[in-house]
Parts: sequence; structure tokens; C-alpha cells
Amino acid sequence: MSKVQVFILSDEFSTSEVLKLYCSEFDFERLSVCNSCEDAYEQINSANESSVLIVDLSDNKFEKIQLISKVGANISGCKILALSDNPSVNLIVEVMRSGAREFLPLPLIKNEFSDSMNKILSENSQTNKNSRCKIISVFSNKGGIGKTSLATNLALELAKVTKENIALIDLNFQTGDITTFLDLKPSFNISYMLENIDKINETFLLSTLERYKRTSLYVLADPPYFKQADNIKPAQITKLFNTLKDTFSYIVVDVEASFEGKNIAALDNSDVILLVTVANLPALRNTQRCLELFDKLGYDRDKTKIVVNRYMDNDEIKEDDVKKVLSKDIFWKVPNNYFAIMSAINKGIPVSEINTSTNVAQSYRELAKYMSDNLYRINMEERFENILNN
Repeated sequence: MSKVQVFILSDEFSTSEVLKLYCSEFDFERLSVCNSCEDAYEQINSANESSVLIVDLSDNKFEKIQLISKVGANISGCKILALSDNPSVNLIVEVMRSGAREFLPLPLIKNEFSDSMNKILSENSQTNKNSRCKIISVFSNKGGIGKTSLATNLALELAKVTKENIALIDLNFQTGDITTFLDLKPSFNISYMLENIDKINETFLLSTLERYKRTSLYVLADPPYFKQADNIKPAQITKLFNTLKDTFSYIVVDVEASFEGKNIAALDNSDVILLVTVANLPALRNTQRCLELFDKLGYDRDKTKIVVNRYMDNDEIKEDDVKKVLSKDIFWKVPNNYFAIMSAINKGIPVSEINTSTNVAQSYRELAKYMSDNLYRINMEERFENILNN
């Protein structure tokens, strides 16, 4: 701890004095009060050892959030504690996404400050990743309705929106198409990973999984031979997910359209299930059966989200009809754009690379942003429940 350097940035003299007093009990190597955002960045950037930035957002909030983003992006050795006299859900989400590790309301309570500083100083980045990782399964018990297209495009857009490592897993062991949709020829597949699960670490995953171009999307392909999938057990799927959580912020799973044990294991371990359907009666009846099964499996109703693919406003079956049949609200509607989707599939590229301005490309992008913001918001609300309730 003696090598840690601490930098304080606050426009309030009294807050700076309280922070200096509380920090004095930690015996830091250096404790510096900064005059401005520019001064703070210059001092942190010149620090040779591990550092902590404590920044008070009560005034000049926008400028200081920019500083947090800049430090978080460029100075890996600096951990950030944010403070505010007016905490809110939106502020906490924005600040934590920008790079802060902890958030505290003002005025400071000594024990809370000490607890947050101890967390920052002893923080294990791998544990933090694991606790934040969210698993999103894309499922339907009826084929041919665009499940793989949704999973593939959502995963890529999540990588673009969050700038974090995203894993895309193809659990269609007999007829997987993700590698075709992205025009990839991976050297390794899920069978190899499961056979070597005890040897896997972050370095291995990021160097072995097939990376899509220069993005942060990594693909775990289905087995090339049918027989390779025969011996895969549900427990192995659970172990695989737990292993991937240490490396990836989001895991998107294209789950096979069946209720075999391997697929149930994937659904069990998911934080969110995107249940894909289209607006016709046979598909909706199948979706209804899925929801009934999920109830029997004990899934929380909020865990499953209805996505209507190929949606058109002039469909004979309207949005209200879908809600009535399923007794559940529609979470997202992906517009029908046959030509854009088929062009992307035939060229082996995501829809956004055909034309970013098409309605379907925009829908995937907005879905990724909405889901990442919403999941992050839930995580932050759980973590900072006491702050938000005070």
C-alpha cells in the first residue's frame, strides 16, 4: 500500500480536507490535491506506481466524467473513486461505465470511505469481470425464424457499443451457422474447449477463439462433426460458461431449437433469454409452449424477453394480438427487411456491414445499446442499492 499514490480532485475545500484526513490513515506514498482536470491527468500520467483518483462530481460534472473516461482508457494503473452530493441511477451508471471502480455519496461517512478504498486497493480484476458478466441466450423451439441472425448481429453490436470482450457461442451442434454468417473458418470449436476446459485461461481464450476482424467479438463455433457433440453433458456447458465469465463481459449464446439437456443447461445459466418468434399463429403457439415450459423450469418471468422478428406494421396479426396470445409484452421488434438480411447472409457479413442505415441494422444496434445499458443499470442498482435509497 505504501507505493500507492492518491490524487484528489474536488471544487469544495471542505471535501478535500475531509478526504485528506481519511486518506492519512492509509499511509499512502503520496497524497496530492489537484487544481483542475488537466492538472489531475498530468499528475496521474506521470505517476510511476499504482494510483487512485478520487473525484468529486458535485460541480463541473461533465468535464470530470470526461476525465474519468480519459484516465480509464489511457492509464491502466489508476483506479477511480467517484463522489457526488446528488447521486442518481443515471449518474452512477454513466460514471461506472466511464471507468470508476467505486461510487460514494457526499457528505462522506468514514466507514463507507474506508470500505470503498479497501475494495479498490485489494480489487481482483478477474473476480470483478466474473461478477459483471451477463449471459444472453437467443432461443426458439421453431427453426427458420432468424434466431441465428439475431444472435450474431446482437453480439457484434454489443462489441461495438460496449468496447468490451464479447463471446458468441454456437450451441447448434448439428446445424450451426454462425461461422457461415460471419465467413469464419475457426481452428478450434466447442468440443475442443470442453475437452480442455481445465487448461483454459484468459490468454488461451483470446488467442484461440476466432476473433471477428478487428472487433472485440470472439466466436466459439459448433463442432464440425456430428459425433463430436454426442458426449457433451449439461454439466460441461455450465463449466464452460463459468470459465468464459472470467474473460468476457457478455456471452451471447445461439441455443439449438430443442429441449435437450445441453440447451436447458444453457438456458438455466442465462441472465436473459431472448425468445424469438414471428407474427404468425404457428410460431406464436410454439412460443406459448416455450413460456409454459419455462414456468415449469422455475424461470423468473422477467428472465424471458419476447422478440418479434420480421415485424411489419401491416401484419394481419398485430402487436396487441401477440401480447394477448402470449400473455406477455413484446420486448423488441426487429423490422422485416428480407433483402438486407439475405444479402448479408449470402455475403457472410453482418447486416451493419451491408448498410448501417437500414432499418434492421439500426434495430440490432439499438437493441444492443438498450440491453447493455439496461443490464448495466440493474447491476449498478443492485450494487448501490443503499446509496440510491437514501
